[in-house]
Amino acid sequence: MLDLSDQVGIVASAALLHCCYWTRLKWVPVTPPFHSVFVAHLLFFASRVSFFFGGALFSTIFFRHLPELDAFPPIAQAFVKSVYVAGTLFGLFCYSLELDRFGKAVEDRPSERGE
Repeated sequence: MLDLSDQVGIVASAALLHCCYWTRLKWVPVTPPFHSVFVAHLLFFASRVSFFFGGALFSTIFFRHLPELDAFPPIAQAFVKSVYVAGTLFGLFCYSLELDRFGKAVEDRPSERGE
């Protein structure tokens, strides 16, 4: 079990990262440094690959704790651990969306966006 200070650090870091993502999404436009279909495809690929890591993380946690399912933990503890995992997976999802957003901006030519 993690110490309380470690848990607070994990939650604070995840909250800060989510705040930065949502702030950037709402107020910061994506300005590509250049336009390249190839680089855009690499960004799209990286976006999709990030889900492999999310799936691997979830699978590792699930199969690591599968033998312990004969005795279910207290509901509060199960809820907190589920929120940790869901927050991490949602963070990976937001990261992949940001890569998609950047890839779309790099792929588009200025004339295609009405500039």
